[in-house]
Amino acid sequence: KFAVVLVFSHIISLNHDRMHSFAGGVLPFGLILGVVTVLMLLEPHLSGTLLILSIGAVLMFVGGTGLQWFGLAGGLGVGAIAAAVLALPELVPYATDRLASWRDPFADPLGEGHQTIQSLYAIASGGLAGLGLGNSRQKYLYVPEPQNDFIFSILCEELGFLGAALAVALFLALLLRGMSIAIRARDKFGALLAVGFVVQVVLQAILNIAVVTNTIPNTGISLPFFSSGGTSLLMLLGEMGIVLSVSRQTDAV
Repeated sequence: KFAVVLVFSHIISLNHDRMHSFAGGVLPFGLILGVVTVLMLLEPHLSGTLLILSIGAVLMFVGGTGLQWFGLAGGLGVGAIAAAVLALPELVPYATDRLASWRDPFADPLGEGHQTIQSLYAIASGGLAGLGLGNSRQKYLYVPEPQNDFIFSILCEELGFLGAALAVALFLALLLRGMSIAIRARDKFGALLAVGFVVQVVLQAILNIAVVTNTIPNTGISLPFFSSGGTSLLMLLGEMGIVLSVSRQTDAV
């Protein structure tokens, strides 16, 4: 994710006057995303693939890629999914199980649906103000990975609707501040870096919260700045450091 933002921002800043053409605004980005997508699908990591493709699409859109190319990319994406299903048959039962569990997690409460069910119990038990910081019951061997992918459900249980709304508001404030920095950036490269890194964090947060609340099928993706993981936190802090550097140079002008 970090590399995609850096590389895309660099290419766009060098070729901003040719972004409406296929050779300048589509081909280099399509090649990069194609390689990354294949590697991600081989894991398989569908949510990570979706996140990286979304980050790339946002940067291309902001950078000036013509809208007609996004329509073409949509058609090619459908074809790529069909090809992946044929070439990687193990993806079919993997995705089918996730979709079935999403539609009715209570159909298999001790199997595929267990994590989602326990997450929903945690969210519901938090009520308006929560049980209090550190007083979660669901994190004790009920919700799998309560410190990682499903930490938002524990946050809802301990801090309630008010705490969850505050967390969502913080991500929204980060997005608005990042866009403000990008608008006032001294050059296109800095603006694209700010957009890319902030959009990455916010999109990842949206995906995580959607999974925890069973809005979308269960996928393994962490909540930025909340989930445990030293490497993830280190990369996120590095990204925010770059955004702050862009802001500092802007304010100094």
